[in-house]
Amino acid sequence: MSFDLSVWALEDGATPVDVRTAVNGCRQGRHVDRYPDPRVVSFYRAITASYPDRHPGPNSPWAVAPLHAAHDHVELNLHPTCADQVLLDIERLAGEHGLMLFDPQDGSVYPPPARLPG
Repeated sequence: MSFDLSVWALEDGATPVDVRTAVNGCRQGRHVDRYPDPRVVSFYRAITASYPDRHPGPNSPWAVAPLHAAHDHVELNLHPTCADQVLLDIERLAGEHGLMLFDPQDGSVYPPPARLPG
């Protein structure tokens, strides 16, 4: 069993409801064919630079590799025993790239730190 997260590139002002709607659309096979959002591309490159998803080694955090990357999101299926640092890096990189973080275990949505009210 894996611990799953996904990061989403939605329009400015997107709410947790918007993220959940996008997640449900993806799960139902509704995908828009368009160019990848640059934020998704940058996040994917950054996370896989630290934790490769192509030919991952024995200490890879990925339960499923390669990662599923779409135009507006990246799904991350992690081994439940992966290091806490991996989760911290995912959260940090999501924030740096302006992505919303979705936790399907409980349906939580976390906006990037810059979007949190101060």
